[in-house]
Parts: sequence; structure tokens; C-alpha cells
Amino acid sequence: MRLINREPGAALKAALVALPFVLVFIAYAIGSEIRLAENPQDRLLPAPSTIAATAERLFTEPDRRSDRILLWHDTAASLFRLGLGVAISAALATILGLLIGLLPHVRASLASFVAVVSMIPPLAVLPILFIVFGLGETSKVVLIVVGILPFLVRDLSARVMEIPREMIVKAETLGASSLVIALRVVLPQLLPRLIQAVRLSLGPAWLFLIAAEAIASEQGLGYRIFLVRRFLAMDVILVYVLWITLLAFLMDLALRRLSRRLFPWTETGL
Repeated sequence: MRLINREPGAALKAALVALPFVLVFIAYAIGSEIRLAENPQDRLLPAPSTIAATAERLFTEPDRRSDRILLWHDTAASLFRLGLGVAISAALATILGLLIGLLPHVRASLASFVAVVSMIPPLAVLPILFIVFGLGETSKVVLIVVGILPFLVRDLSARVMEIPREMIVKAETLGASSLVIALRVVLPQLLPRLIQAVRLSLGPAWLFLIAAEAIASEQGLGYRIFLVRRFLAMDVILVYVLWITLLAFLMDLALRRLSRRLFPWTETGL
């Protein structure tokens, strides 16, 4: 039997899933042990036990100045900014995707514009956003929108144009208006693609959020990472990085399960 036709069993699949994580952990532990053996004061690769102790402290012990557990407050601030930016982007992308994909006049006007805007590096316009919107919450949310909206619009409008023309013609034959066709024929087929597109955009959204928080913020996961780097607190930085990774994974998992529950016929398993 060819390898492409072989499917791993449940036990083997679980082992294969865990294997890369175990290898990375082993490689890190070995590297940390080697560096600490040469210099016990080395802070570049703290021991796994040190990271675990730091994680316990960050998650449970309040800050002496503010009497708050900073990690939870940073998490709440970052998730609020991220959620708001992604939600605004998804809503706008759905509307623009429908308009560009369905209406030839809108497509002729906006398709090329969106394609050009999508080529602009979002981080390059970050100083402009700070000048226009200030250093508060608005500029950080706008950066996320600027960063992921063009991708979402292009992806969703392409999905709309992939819908067979016969379906639209049949709806027109039954007397459906353009609005009814958009809401009753196209939108239900667009929503599964929207969830998949949002999943793909979460990585860039986190990147833009961390960058904005690192430059101008007083709380947030990105702010805390760049604050403690001056002290070479690698144990704190690694805890925050692992926490961000876990949050991103859980968000992706939640979207995947939502897609599987609402649109099981479109689920690819990725």
C-alpha cells in the first residue's frame, strides 16, 4: 500500500501530534543545561523549572505596586483590542465581499483598489495611525483592521464570484431582488469561508497587536514583553510568549469547532 493511502491509528496519531512538541522541549532543555553549566548566571535560556516557577508567580501573585495580577490584566486588554479589531474587519469584509463579488460596478471600482491597498505593509503606516488617532486604543484597533481587512475582502469576494451563476439565475427567475439574492443565496455560502478566513488572519492580527502595544501602550501582552526585555527577563518573556501561543491556539480551535458545528460539509480538518 502506498504511503499516501495509509492513515495512522488513534494511538499513533496522538504520538505523532506530541512528537514535535517533545522534540522542541528536549532541544531547549539540553541547550539550557549546556549554557547554565558554563555560566550558572546565564539568563538567555532559563531552565524549564525556572520558567514553570515564573509562570506560577505571574498567574497567581499580584503586583506589589498595583495589587493586581498583571498577566490577567494584560490578557484582558490584548484580547479586547484583538477581538474588536477582528470583529470590525470581519463585518466590513463580509459587506465589501458581497458588494464586490455580486455587483460589477462595485467590482470595477473597488477590486483594484483593495488589491493595491493589500500590498501596503501595515506596520509601515503605524506612525501615521498614531499621529491621526493618537496613542490610545483606537490606533491599535485600526492597525489590526488595516492589516487584515484587505486580505479578508479579497478572499470573500473571490468566494462570492466562485458561486455558480446558475444559482443566481434561478433566484432571479423566481423574482428575487439583488438584496434577497445577497442575503438568502450568497451569504449562507459565504459564512463558512468567512470563518476560515478569520482563522487564517489571526496570526497577522496578533502580530499587529503586539507591535502596536510594544510601541505605545501602558498594558497588554506585547507591552509587557517589551517592558521586561530591558532587564533580560527571559523567563517572563517566554511565559508571555507561550501564553500568547496558547491563546491563539484556543481561538483557532474555537473557530474550527464553530465551523464544524454550523457547516460540517465544509470542514477540512485543518
